[in-house]
Amino acid sequence: MVEGGGLRVNKQIHRQKNRHTEREICLFIMEAIRATLIFSSLLLTVLAQKPVVSIEPHSVAVKQDDTVSFRCHVTSGAQPVQLEWKRPNNQPLADNVKVGPDGSVLTIASARPGNQGQYRCVATNTQGKGTNMAILTVKQPPKVRVTPAGQVKVKVGGVSSLECNASGKPRPSITWFKQEAGRELVVVSTTTLTSVTAKVKVTAPQDGGTFVCRAQNKDGTSEEKVELKVEGVAIEPKATVDQTDLTAVEGQTVTMKCQATGSPTPVITWSKLRAPLPWQHRAEGGTLTLSSVGRQDSGQYICNATNSAGFSEAYVQMEVDTPPYATTVPDHVTARRGASLRVQCIAHGSHPISFQWSRVGGAAISSGAKITKEGVLAIAQLKVTDSGTYRCVATNHVGNSETFAIVTVRA
Repeated sequence: MVEGGGLRVNKQIHRQKNRHTEREICLFIMEAIRATLIFSSLLLTVLAQKPVVSIEPHSVAVKQDDTVSFRCHVTSGAQPVQLEWKRPNNQPLADNVKVGPDGSVLTIASARPGNQGQYRCVATNTQGKGTNMAILTVKQPPKVRVTPAGQVKVKVGGVSSLECNASGKPRPSITWFKQEAGRELVVVSTTTLTSVTAKVKVTAPQDGGTFVCRAQNKDGTSEEKVELKVEGVAIEPKATVDQTDLTAVEGQTVTMKCQATGSPTPVITWSKLRAPLPWQHRAEGGTLTLSSVGRQDSGQYICNATNSAGFSEAYVQMEVDTPPYATTVPDHVTARRGASLRVQCIAHGSHPISFQWSRVGGAAISSGAKITKEGVLAIAQLKVTDSGTYRCVATNHVGNSETFAIVTVRA
């Protein structure tokens, strides 16, 4: 009897455990379904978004004629997304602006001032549009325009108005100079206006000359010249040079500049004292350019300014420094043991020149040897071990040169 009752109790306990397990399973399934529904809802929310885009770089400043690219990235939104680039007020893209095959990259080649401004990347999908904007700044070196241009004629007692207009970003400073005896004398200048006028009152012939308008900002400099010619008066020329003494190194290019005042405007020519100009020379206006100069090009150069009233000369003394060229005398010596040795190291080139003797192979020079500052190597009593190759190095402030002497000592 007892055994049968125990069996019924066990069955009830088993059924209760099963019911608890089924309940836990049901709760787990319901939680999983709920989480799935929340994730699906979030996913649908994301997929249903209109596009969001970013641009790199967002803002950039380039010099004129440089090339720059902007890249548009889709950071979120439902696919597919179509990309296109637009200018403000739907202006067309310039002919030097290209868009890549997928629409994400916009490239501006050889940037010019008209390319400056905003560029919008527009991303479109079924849910709407997303935009972002890039800004391009094109830095402009100055440009100048003078009025009147070229040569202006004015009589003594008259007034000449020289106007200079300049453009550029950032706004350049503008200055009128007068070139006089190799100097620049400021006539008028401004940093706040886009034009400036120089009023030149001519009371004497020397009030004429060369006037220069120069515009300058952080991206460059531009200038134009006006020749103010005083009519009715002939003035003898006055020639001046930037440098009266020049030192160059062999192989360099040298430029000499000469200016001249006078009326009528003097004609400038270059010559060399007691010798023709180097064959590698170019003379343009008052500038003489010598290419790859050598020691033979040293000497005095003459700038000659001539007009109907006379002539004037200015002089430039140029010295060309050259590296040493060394030789030994003699370069082969054969002597018997106990004889004396004397070898001279000779070098041509710009002085001062120093000399240094050594033995090839690292062996030491005989302790009884004497070496002079003039480059002489002397050994009073030769030994067989003095045989070998001796090196002389000649050095000046331009460079050095080495030469060798072979010594053979017989027993």
